[in-house]
Amino acid sequence: MTGEAWWLWIVAGVVLALVELAVPGYVFLGTALGAVILGSVLWADIWPAAWLEGSLANQLLFLAVVSLVVWLVLRRALGLRRGQVKIWDRDINED
Repeated sequence: MTGEAWWLWIVAGVVLALVELAVPGYVFLGTALGAVILGSVLWADIWPAAWLEGSLANQLLFLAVVSLVVWLVLRRALGLRRGQVKIWDRDINED
């Protein structure tokens, strides 16, 4: 996959975002945003694009790092607030 296939990453990101609608919990959202960012970097031909166009391994490494950062930011922004505790009203084993 070369830099000419930037649109594949954007389509993959959109597909993963649609999968996220079916599987709630922000499981695929970080990877979806990472794929869209990767496709945008390749399309805009900004700094890391020259390094990324060389190989699929570099693109996957970039995707993994960006997805992790996006996931951590989403977790921080949308996760449990400090001091907030999940309270379970019933045990699933008591039915």
